[in-house]
Amino acid sequence: MTPFEGHEFPQLIPTPEYVVAGREAPWARLDVASRRGITLEQVRTALGRDGRLFSQARPPDEPAEMGLVADAEQALITRRSAVLAVLFEEAGEVRVVLTRRSFALRSHRGEIALPGGRSEPGESPEEAALREAFEEIGLDPGSVSIVGWLTPIVTFASGSAIQPVIGFVDGRPSLHANPDEVERIFDVALADLLAEGNFLEQRWRRDTPRPGADADGSFPIYFFRVPGEVVWGATGRVLTELLAVVTGTTDAMARGRLA
Repeated sequence: MTPFEGHEFPQLIPTPEYVVAGREAPWARLDVASRRGITLEQVRTALGRDGRLFSQARPPDEPAEMGLVADAEQALITRRSAVLAVLFEEAGEVRVVLTRRSFALRSHRGEIALPGGRSEPGESPEEAALREAFEEIGLDPGSVSIVGWLTPIVTFASGSAIQPVIGFVDGRPSLHANPDEVERIFDVALADLLAEGNFLEQRWRRDTPRPGADADGSFPIYFFRVPGEVVWGATGRVLTELLAVVTGTTDAMARGRLA
């Protein structure tokens, strides 16, 4: 099953043999008009409502705290990474900065990603996210207001965790791609991600059982259609949760399980 039939994009998605249609978008039952005109203040308010502002609390940091998003039995987290969701407001709509990873990279080549990468010893998630964003897309760390966080993506089997960090920028940022890592920088409005027909959930199942999967062995993969690209994988999951938080539909997302 190909996501968004007829939509062309350059990357290759390693789809398993077992793929079935998933559920509707968490925000599918919302009035279409309510999905437009999203402001940074609305995003901040939504993050605060869910207790996800750094001024309220730190994100989960230890395996015991991450149990709800685990994909295997709890184990020592030895590798930590962070990604930065750079949000800015333009023409009355919040937009998020995305990148297409270089096709020359060894892993996840050509995939759409948020700027980010491996944390250095002693770095906080915020520091790692800002440093990586500067290295990958030339984002001035001083121009970013770190606001909140989303659920960490935890892979206990490999002992790693990715912490999504939310940062606000005052107006469209000046960016340039590091060609060793990034092939393209672009941005998309949250309203466009929320628009009818631009979200898809598939249920995947692989030959090797995935810890944390549903009783039938399947797990959800989230896709977004954007001009000339498809967002999926970890970035698709982060954006799905961000949009669910903003639209107040995190309960609907949780019922489909985070994957």
